[in-house]
Amino acid sequence: MKPGIELLLLDVDGVLLDYQRSVRVRHLAHSLGVDGTRVQQVLFESGLETRYDSGVTATAAYLRALSEGLQAEVSEALWIQARVAASRPREDVVQQILTLPAAVRIGVLTNNGALMAEVLRALLPALCDRVGEGLLCSGALGGRKPDPALYQRALQHLQVTPSRTLFIDDLFTNVRGARQAGLHAETVRDGRSVGRVLKRHGLR
Repeated sequence: MKPGIELLLLDVDGVLLDYQRSVRVRHLAHSLGVDGTRVQQVLFESGLETRYDSGVTATAAYLRALSEGLQAEVSEALWIQARVAASRPREDVVQQILTLPAAVRIGVLTNNGALMAEVLRALLPALCDRVGEGLLCSGALGGRKPDPALYQRALQHLQVTPSRTLFIDDLFTNVRGARQAGLHAETVRDGRSVGRVLKRHGLR
């Protein structure tokens, strides 16, 4: 391991998971007996999801607003089920992370509200065990990537300095925000590119 890198900080959708928003919308629509177009409008087009992901709206208020908008009760359990149904682990990436030396700390930073932590625990139990308290959702931190302040708050929580952190994401805008916050940061697309980044930074 290259001296200086203490923490590997990972994005979720597009790195650890493949996510299909349309599947999530259909799952909610079918479960609630409502029109999918209405789910799309209330959840996404209204800005409700973004407000939740940013920490502007707390979980209880978010679910209440979603339920009122759809005129059907959306419980935490149903929300999690829909998100799980729409997400598929990238096993090749996950296995690479799990086989890193124990000296490499692992963290997760995702642009999602706090309920996403339960989705990750359901889909990636072994990885979440290793991550421990390093499982961070943007909503719980009060911001969204690529805001440099969000990365700074995440690292304060993890008690790691930016110069000793490597962040990987599939979106360059988020990588750029991390670099502005002083982190080492790389864009990845698939398991092969993740492997190259890990090797380049001496983590494997």
